[in-house]
Amino acid sequence: MRLRIAHNMVHRYDPPAASVIQVLRLTPRNHEGQYVIGWRIDVSTDVRLSAHEDAFGNLTHVFNADGPFDELSVEVDGEVETQNTDGIVRGAVERFPPSLFLRDTSLTQADAAIREFALKARAAKGGMLAELHGMLDRLHDEMAHDAGPKNQPVNAAEAFAGKKAAPQDLAHIFIGAAHSLGIPARYVSGYFCADGNTAHDGSHAWAEAFVPDLGWVGFDPANGMCPTDAYVRVAIGLDAQGAAPVRGTRYGVGAETLEVAVKVGQ
Repeated sequence: MRLRIAHNMVHRYDPPAASVIQVLRLTPRNHEGQYVIGWRIDVSTDVRLSAHEDAFGNLTHVFNADGPFDELSVEVDGEVETQNTDGIVRGAVERFPPSLFLRDTSLTQADAAIREFALKARAAKGGMLAELHGMLDRLHDEMAHDAGPKNQPVNAAEAFAGKKAAPQDLAHIFIGAAHSLGIPARYVSGYFCADGNTAHDGSHAWAEAFVPDLGWVGFDPANGMCPTDAYVRVAIGLDAQGAAPVRGTRYGVGAETLEVAVKVGQ
């Protein structure tokens, strides 16, 4: 499948910001089942985008914009050719052994309720892959879903207790549950092209778990399935903060608002 992504972000500052520094994780990499045909990032002000790789091998761009200005926009436009690999990730940059992804953060830490949820999946037996699919199905069926990722993620325990979560929060719950079973798991940010059977379109988030003999396998609790050729994988991290599409800071006092528009289509 050939997917076209248009991702526009407009930051507004009142009063105008003196300067802004941002780190962008908005550029996907090539790996088996995913080939980037073309990708462009434009910033509304005259800045130099410095390309780097972060600790996890994600492609990042950093810029420092000097103001004052009351509006700053970042526009992403790209095309990606994808193939369905049944959620299995091969050929991706791997900087760390899977054991690193047993590390919890404040967003993925499992509480007693999540640990009990995970143990029920283990009680069903059938091996690690069956356990992971069991957690995937139950999270999709039992949790109410918000329409899309939020600016501020909720920690796994709070989201699980509320029985309502955005895709990024569902990923945190899945990661925490997997960790409680001793299974390495991590957070993934990217894009998804919805069809008539799925509700979450555009900027998206899911989880990956490490399964011996298979490697890293994706699980999307928001849509109740493993990633297909409708997904574009962009960045990985321990949680939503580590794989955030945009992180930064501004110099100056006052309010900041963000308007985001994402369109993903064939």
